[in-house]
Amino acid sequence: MAILQKNKKSHLNKKLWFDEGVDIARYDQLKYPQLDKITEKQLGFFWRPEEVDVSKDKKDFHDLSKHEQHIFTSNLKRQILLDSVQGRAPNLAFLPICSLPELENWIETWSFFETIHSRSYTHIIRNIYPNPSVVFDGILNMKEVVECGKDIAKYYDDLIDNNVGPTNKKDHKKSLWMCMLSANALEGIRFYVSFACSWAFAELKKMEGNAKIIKFIARDENVHLASTTTLLKLMRKEDPEIERIAKETEQDATDLFVKVIEQEKKWAEYLFKDGSMIGLNENILKQYVEWIGCKRMRAIGLQCPYTVSQANPLPWTEKWIGGGNVQVAPQETEITSYITGGVKKDIDDKTLKGLSL
Repeated sequence: MAILQKNKKSHLNKKLWFDEGVDIARYDQLKYPQLDKITEKQLGFFWRPEEVDVSKDKKDFHDLSKHEQHIFTSNLKRQILLDSVQGRAPNLAFLPICSLPELENWIETWSFFETIHSRSYTHIIRNIYPNPSVVFDGILNMKEVVECGKDIAKYYDDLIDNNVGPTNKKDHKKSLWMCMLSANALEGIRFYVSFACSWAFAELKKMEGNAKIIKFIARDENVHLASTTTLLKLMRKEDPEIERIAKETEQDATDLFVKVIEQEKKWAEYLFKDGSMIGLNENILKQYVEWIGCKRMRAIGLQCPYTVSQANPLPWTEKWIGGGNVQVAPQETEITSYITGGVKKDIDDKTLKGLSL
């Protein structure tokens, strides 16, 4: 595919994927304005890790018990690996086959914000650990972390292989469908055990700088979740062959989500193998993962095999996932509902209807 090309048909008449590539990046005429609104919403949430004061966290970390330090550091390692994959994979896998400017723009924005998340972990580590290499150097030697990373990467790798090699169209579309499902599960489920632990520390007035960064990351991930859920629905509606593939692979999709949920439950076991923390333990985290996993599955039309309560098993996490004020430095406050650049007026309640946490 050439970087610069002149298309034969208007982008308004093209499909999301596998059509002519994007020629002119124009956003005044959009086939799918909902994708552009998601991009605007994400851009309005721009933040820099260095804006968050984590100076107190160093002392807090020193005062944690050994098993609490294990929980905190292990979660950091896992988040670093997941966002290392997610920071590069959407561009590599999705951009070569996308056909609309609003989709191309969203994918690039999505990947950029994942790199902000990666940079934020370095900001945390620099301020807490005397030697950052103690955290970074051991990541790829942790089988509990690497196993999860490989499960994410394999769907991206399969799509990338289909993008560059000879393949039949149906197999190519199937690899795209499964990859988007995997991304949806990643954004909507895989981080939430780690998130809950970070916020549980902050509820105890510990590691509050880290928790504020995780709040920003969770806010971004909710937008990413909305985008993948939206794309899955648009793909089925737009392309009859993808609709057939979705029906044929329904059990594969269910198995994918169940495996993600079970991996998160195993991760909770690993975190709490040496002890619990006030307000959080292995069992309640497993209930939380099943609850949130079922919510994600139902949002894309899958049946959830778990029996879960209607109410959030960790109701106090809602205030961290939702909006509100987040103090990012001693002298300033971040208003999470504020949208920079005057784009807030373009976002209404219908933009992400049914896709919020």
